[in-house]
Amino acid sequence: MKRTQNYVLGQWIQGEGTGVPQFNAYTGEQISTASSEGLDFPSILAYGRKVGGPTLRNMSFHARGRMLKALALFLMDRKESYYAVSHLTGATRPDSWVDIEGGIGNLFAYSSLRRRFPDAPYYVEAESVRLSKENGFIGHHILTPKHGVAVHINAFNFPIWGMLEKIAVNLLAGVPAVVKASEHTSFLTEAMVRDIVASDILPDGALQLIVGTGRGILDELNPQDVVTFTGSAETGKKLRVAPSIVHNSVPFNMEADSLNAAVLGIDAVPGTPEFDLFIKEVRREMVTKAGQKCTAVRRILVPETLLEDVQKALLKELAKTVIGDPSQEGVRMGALINRAQLERVQEKLSELKALTPAIYGPDAFEVLGASRTEGAFMSPVLLFNKKPFEITRSHETECFGPVSTLMPYGTLEEAIALAQMGKGSLVSTICSYDRNVQRQYIMEAAPYHGRILMLNRDSAKESTGHGSPMPMLVHGGPGHAGGGEEMGGMRGVLHYMQRTAIQGHPSDITAVTNQYQVGAAQFETPVHPFKKYFEELEIGETLVTAKHTVSIADIHNFANVSGDNFYAHMDETALEGTPFSGRVAHGYFVLSKAAGLFVDAKKGPVLLNYGLDECRFVKPVYPGTTIGVKLTVKEKIVQEHDLSREGVAAIPRGIVKWLVDVYDETGETVAIATILTMVRCKE
Repeated sequence: MKRTQNYVLGQWIQGEGTGVPQFNAYTGEQISTASSEGLDFPSILAYGRKVGGPTLRNMSFHARGRMLKALALFLMDRKESYYAVSHLTGATRPDSWVDIEGGIGNLFAYSSLRRRFPDAPYYVEAESVRLSKENGFIGHHILTPKHGVAVHINAFNFPIWGMLEKIAVNLLAGVPAVVKASEHTSFLTEAMVRDIVASDILPDGALQLIVGTGRGILDELNPQDVVTFTGSAETGKKLRVAPSIVHNSVPFNMEADSLNAAVLGIDAVPGTPEFDLFIKEVRREMVTKAGQKCTAVRRILVPETLLEDVQKALLKELAKTVIGDPSQEGVRMGALINRAQLERVQEKLSELKALTPAIYGPDAFEVLGASRTEGAFMSPVLLFNKKPFEITRSHETECFGPVSTLMPYGTLEEAIALAQMGKGSLVSTICSYDRNVQRQYIMEAAPYHGRILMLNRDSAKESTGHGSPMPMLVHGGPGHAGGGEEMGGMRGVLHYMQRTAIQGHPSDITAVTNQYQVGAAQFETPVHPFKKYFEELEIGETLVTAKHTVSIADIHNFANVSGDNFYAHMDETALEGTPFSGRVAHGYFVLSKAAGLFVDAKKGPVLLNYGLDECRFVKPVYPGTTIGVKLTVKEKIVQEHDLSREGVAAIPRGIVKWLVDVYDETGETVAIATILTMVRCKE
């Protein structure tokens, strides 16, 4: 009998004992066993911390992001081998696509996110805070990678996506991972990890895999570790209070299965695109992955006036569902992962059917290409709760399979109340073309949900659907859904980093962060900064320009060129009741004149103006005011380039952020901005 193996301590290790049996979902045949017995979890965690951690922390965000991209490309080239293994879990080709290519897509997404971070191992957050009168003492926030490991405890339903959606985030943050895959489907996770290890793309210790039950993996956590959990709320609550987690205040992110609701708006009557979209979406959510999705629609809320129409349309669609082995033509719904899971679903279903009858769900149904008695097959089941405010079990008990409950509501307020009765969900859908309905639903239902999809004719063409969390948005939900947040773009990455307030003189914080802070020491050099290559420029290097006295002619000329004849610039008789004592120069004239003062006109390493990050006009500039500029190197960002391409893309270069401080004859700042230029590198 094949044994699914763990990858720990830099080697493939077979667990001791008999292990957990793993089955072919279509035939019931045992294909493997998985065990983590006998593994030395303290050593495994230490290996990640001491071997993987230092290497990842020494890499910049950009290097980590390029690593993720290389891994994504490598895995995408081998995707068909994963489809073949995924088939054994009961998944159809579309089901597997979400798991495999959706998971790899997360690697691509977080690779691209590297551009939002500096080319450094750390992240400096927002703006500094002035803590003293003379600005000789300031504060800032810096985020650095935690010195622990990310322990990911994943569910059985998405063996690949569950792993990749999490490690993409922690690896970009610079933290190694120990993945505890579900013992029921870890044979698929193992298949991909074998390729990841063989690729040699990730550094040693960056990724370890546990394929068995993992009992004991949480016993030796330390305060630098992070735990994420995906699975049932009951199991998650037990793990959340593990002694090592409580004692060491270990961050614990929980994403639990929830009783997600889809709501049909009162305006979405038969014949409207919204009605048809709703039926299609609910049906898809019931049968995709055989209903084994934490985001699946479990509660279908429809206006009582449309109940009969919805029931008729939905039953018609469900009757079209062809169940069986997806290798057979026409099959649209596969099996649950094994018969043990099928028994658990049927047990929960019996509890629900005692109070809410099934209006669809034949006991006898045809299975194509497989055995209904040996495989883990079941028909979609639609229950009906006539009195959803009285029969509350529909809002409390979840069947983790193709089971949903139809229930009526009278008013939108009732629909919102029913949605809230789930006590916290990962996602909800409001299907309506009435923006007042959308807004009211979101304002009242949002506190109970991690995500809300607004589905209608405008969004449907490009919508990813009710059940698809997106990498750059948070995935999680309050209450019953676990209270956690996964992914979420930059927010997710920062979850694996420690935010530390640093306090000191602006020069000291500039030296630590490598970003110029206002009030830090500035220095001039004999060479104009626009004559220097990217590598030659230093943080804090400053150009003090010549000065210019603003005149009425400047204001008139700029108005003529720009077309900006705003009264404050051109009509001195219209200034009563304004902050101005006379005609004032255009703010953009001040900024433009500042550029004229600091730009070196001759051709040099500066390639182009890349943009403007921020700009404030803080003091009026009247005719007769003399202005000057201090141009300071604020931050340098290496920009990736492709030498195989022509034009700018092939030029080695970086982006330089400059602090532009425009001041008047009193020394006070009149305008301050951050501009960006693209500067050629020497090499």
